[in-house]
Amino acid sequence: MSRQDLGWRLDPRLADDTHPVTVLGLSELRLMDDANHPWLILVPRIEHIVEWIDLDAAQQAELTREIDLACRALQSAFRPHKLNVAALGNQVPQLHVHVIARFENDIAWPRPVWGSATARPYSAEQLVQRIQQLHAVLPA
Repeated sequence: MSRQDLGWRLDPRLADDTHPVTVLGLSELRLMDDANHPWLILVPRIEHIVEWIDLDAAQQAELTREIDLACRALQSAFRPHKLNVAALGNQVPQLHVHVIARFENDIAWPRPVWGSATARPYSAEQLVQRIQQLHAVLPA
């Protein structure tokens, strides 16, 4: 555990709605439990961070690199029409960034994914397959 991890805990709502993919330099990379969309969540492992401006300049730069990595992984694995990147935090205040692969034929297109359709949880087999797809395109 690094110094930045001390005291850090994943918000229970994020823990309930996502599955772990990997741990990056700053963030935990997680998969949203919604098979409607390839949807990643980056959660910086720093205690009491709510807003982007709560990060120092080096942490902001690292999170930007990790957002880029997540975008490139989704692009490589799924070839989406569009990538959505958002940090809302209206329901879960812990800073987290959504990176979502969007397709013109997806269930919510062209609307935002929030509230457009009921989440479709991954089956155990789908979850293993999706995480394997992501591991295949993420740096080791």
